[in-house]
Amino acid sequence: MHECLHVYVIDDVHLEKVAELFKMLGTASRLRILTELANEPSSVGSLAESTRLSQPLVSQHLRVLRGINLVTVSRSGRDAIYSLSDDHVAHVINDAISHTQEPATGTTAAHGKEKS
Repeated sequence: MHECLHVYVIDDVHLEKVAELFKMLGTASRLRILTELANEPSSVGSLAESTRLSQPLVSQHLRVLRGINLVTVSRSGRDAIYSLSDDHVAHVINDAISHTQEPATGTTAAHGKEKS
């Protein structure tokens, strides 16, 4: 049986921000970009190549990810280099990946009850 972890109690405004974060993480393309950036900072061209997405699509996703502070950009000459804003971003993605790789047990992890 899994231990119940403490989850912070927050107000509705912050819950809306968390929901927006999960919504922005809700595409495989964005997750692909973020996992690449978790390994190393990268340019749009390098991200397009490694994710097999078009450069315009990568740029569009990066604009959204910057807008919610998951990604930052710095300049190296004429190149824009993107990186994760902080380690929390990688932790959220790694936890989600780990969760999806867990075997189904037939019980809910939080309460130990049978699933319907």
